[in-house]
Amino acid sequence: MKHILVVLGGGRPNGNTEQLVHAFMKGAREAGHCVEKVSLMKTEVKGCIGCNACRYEKPCIQKDAFHTLIPKIKDADLIVFASPLYFWTISARLKAFVERFYCIAQEDENPPFGRYEKYPVKDSALLMTAADALFWTFEQAESYYKFAIVNYIGFHDKGMLLAGGCGDTNGMPQIGKTTYLQQAYEFGKNVYEQS
Repeated sequence: MKHILVVLGGGRPNGNTEQLVHAFMKGAREAGHCVEKVSLMKTEVKGCIGCNACRYEKPCIQKDAFHTLIPKIKDADLIVFASPLYFWTISARLKAFVERFYCIAQEDENPPFGRYEKYPVKDSALLMTAADALFWTFEQAESYYKFAIVNYIGFHDKGMLLAGGCGDTNGMPQIGKTTYLQQAYEFGKNVYEQS
């Protein structure tokens, strides 16, 4: 059994992204994993202000809910980052959550190229939805995930589900008319096939 933390970075209640998340969670639970969802729409996490007061596992000076999320982050085997596509990348709420990882970083005497500290070793996955399904729709979001979370923080990528073509941004969620909910269920169920 793995501990999975799903961090939902935005979207409408029962919208495309939340439905995708719930399908993933259902599959993961059926596979025997312990799954918890945190909605950043309900849990305030402010963006990093770059003051450096938290360097090397000191507490962030900002008084928000991130402090309550640190134990959940540290306990998780897998952190799933979930977001609708906002201006061609992840939501500002989810990016703020990622930025605040700075306060859980440890000093590294011999950091890999391009990194200044070391982070807890975790698995990660990305779930996203978008109205558009162009060949470049998720390019910037995918790039951010790979560079910031996988390459820089050093998480081990367990995969991405990028659900494009989920309906007009002004209309009702259309993800139910696609195969993405089934794909998310299978992704959750098989994310740790060898476990």
